[in-house]
Amino acid sequence: QVQLVESGGGLVQPGGSLRLSCAASGSIFSINSMGWYRQAPGKQRELVAGVTSGGSTSYAESVKGRFTISGDNAKNTVYLQMNSLKFEDTAVYYCTANIRTDSQSPTYRYWGQGTQVTVSF
Repeated sequence: QVQLVESGGGLVQPGGSLRLSCAASGSIFSINSMGWYRQAPGKQRELVAGVTSGGSTSYAESVKGRFTISGDNAKNTVYLQMNSLKFEDTAVYYCTANIRTDSQSPTYRYWGQGTQVTVSF
């Protein structure tokens, strides 16, 4: 059993900052990559940022230069530092991780429960 637990969401004013955290726990053999998706009301879920176990990162165009993703392999944790937040960043943010639970298993994608980020006055 694998669990992803997110924290750090909340209400912030435009131009403000938030830091999201996501810790993976359970039967983990290896983590290939971790990332963040978001889903705004009435919209499809979209990739925000990702990081591989080797440290390579990728970002959606809409957040480049404002968001920074980082990972701590020793803690099986991924962070998303969000700066210069805009109204359109309002969404539920979901952590995801591609995990193998033992040396013989394939890689499966796991999801967190989501954390709300609201950008408003």
